[in-house]
This record gives sequence, C-alpha cells and structure tokens, in this order.
Amino acid sequence: MLFRKKSKLRKLENIRLFEQLESHKVQVDSEKNLIERSIDPSDDVLNRAKITEAIYSFLLREARERQASKNKLR
Repeated sequence: MLFRKKSKLRKLENIRLFEQLESHKVQVDSEKNLIERSIDPSDDVLNRAKITEAIYSFLLREARERQASKNKLR
C-alpha cells in the first residue's frame, strides 16, 4: 500500500518535471531566436538567456538522474 503511493507520487513528479522541461525549452529557443535577430542585444537579455539555459540544463540533469522518460509515463 505504501509503495503504491510512492509510485504514484513519483509518476506525478515526473510528469511535472517534463512539463517544466518543455516550457523552459520553448523559452530557451525563443530567447536564442531573439538574440540571433537582434543587432546589439542588451546585457539583461543575455543574462536572462543564460539563466534560463542553466535552469533547463539543471532540469535535464534531474531527469537523467531519475532515469525518467516520457515513454515510461504512458
């Protein structure tokens, strides 16, 4: 009974992790696109892009450490 609850919580957290990964991936891509299109990007834009990319890479490492995949969620 206790193990079922852990499994359910792990699955919910993995789903939440993948949702965050997808949203940060979209944000990283849009910020890279903005930097490529701008002539002289400001320091704020560059710093925000670095922070977003760092968060995205952290979430990727977390997913790898958990050995989570989208195929296992189905």
